[in-house]
Amino acid sequence: MTIEAHKQRILIVDDELSMCRLVEEVLCMIGFNCTSIQNAHDALEAITTEKFDVVITDLKMPHISGLELCERIHQIFPDLPVIIMTAFGSMDSAIEAMRRGAYDFVTKPFELDLLRHCVKRAAQHHDLRQQIQFLEEKQNHCSIISSLVGDSEVMCELRATIAKVAQSSASILITGESGTGKELIAQSIHKNSNRSKKPFIAVNCGAISETLLESELFGHVKGAFTNAEQDRRGLIQEAEGGTLFLDEIGEMSPIMQVKLLRALEENTLRPVGGNEERSFDVRVLAATHRDLEQAVESGDFREDLYYRINVIQLFAPPLRCRGTDILGLALNFLSQFTLKNDKPVSGISQPAAEKLLAYSWPGNVRELRNVIERAVTLTGTSQITVDDLPDKIINHRENHIYIGGNNPDELVPLATIENHYIQHVLTAVNENRTLAAKILGLDRKTLYRKLKSIDG
Repeated sequence: MTIEAHKQRILIVDDELSMCRLVEEVLCMIGFNCTSIQNAHDALEAITTEKFDVVITDLKMPHISGLELCERIHQIFPDLPVIIMTAFGSMDSAIEAMRRGAYDFVTKPFELDLLRHCVKRAAQHHDLRQQIQFLEEKQNHCSIISSLVGDSEVMCELRATIAKVAQSSASILITGESGTGKELIAQSIHKNSNRSKKPFIAVNCGAISETLLESELFGHVKGAFTNAEQDRRGLIQEAEGGTLFLDEIGEMSPIMQVKLLRALEENTLRPVGGNEERSFDVRVLAATHRDLEQAVESGDFREDLYYRINVIQLFAPPLRCRGTDILGLALNFLSQFTLKNDKPVSGISQPAAEKLLAYSWPGNVRELRNVIERAVTLTGTSQITVDDLPDKIINHRENHIYIGGNNPDELVPLATIENHYIQHVLTAVNENRTLAAKILGLDRKTLYRKLKSIDG
């Protein structure tokens, strides 16, 4: 990706039409595509609906000043360079402009060559930021692919199931512990669906307050609340024709559960502060680390919403259940981080590999990625050794269930073994009783009865 001036768009904001035309003429002569607007309000609307590479704005304008415009642009698009131009140049103005996010500052009357140079430099800066973002997205895509790679039986079954359900329109609930790659599974479903050309929009329901989540999902109209200065589309509409991924849906408040259920049932939404219903077409994928069946029984999650989002359920297996996939993932991350850090680390020593396989990985793939990045950073050899691993992995001891030997005095009652195994399975599935019951071949009521007897 290289800079080509004739393809880059410049937005010029100045309440004086003559100044707009002058700057347009100067920049169009060197190949830039220019658009002029004579007030900051319309400029803000323009940058939210169109793509620009540089903004040039006058400092003194009625209603919204150039400094205020710069600050708002920086909040919305922090990588979009803004050049402030003014006849009231001073050091204080320059410092304030930079503080509010301006890329550069020029004073009127300005030399035409200086303006051209300033805009070219800003355009190159924006182009570089775009390249960096592209490379970061490419690296993140590599992480997505690597996290679904593996020859373990559970991963082969998961990929086969994804292939079956991707083309359907059914709602899917993805369950599993934190760090197992639930969003990566959702992205894989989207990429293999007939909606793959449309947006994939993800929102973490547990990271946003109830009031803000409603606005984020449904959008709002101008004046709906303080600082709502213009209409804003919600994430559901942003995902139109594509996929909406609701991560950690189990953390959603009861009120939001009601509003979401209504929207999904009727395929319509009403923006915050609005009076009109708006239809939408999205496929909903949801994920949670919680036991939603248990949450339904306790009244923390609506049963009707649960069945609406849980037409098909996929389980993201914990890393400790994926066997030698651990080493495959570790080598994949090793390749990424040796390239990133420009270090000649070619592999993992046998003792270190054994430690990685023996560890229980409570943080799952996310934790493994962190461990390998740390090891690549610290190692001074061509291979990752045991000394490069964290103490918790070096000192980890496997938790085996001991049945006993042949001495009758050492043998234990069957109930004791059963109790130990039930506790072991619960620990392995992070206390998810619904999943534990499935693994143990018990219905949930029987499991609860046994747990009650264990607890005394």
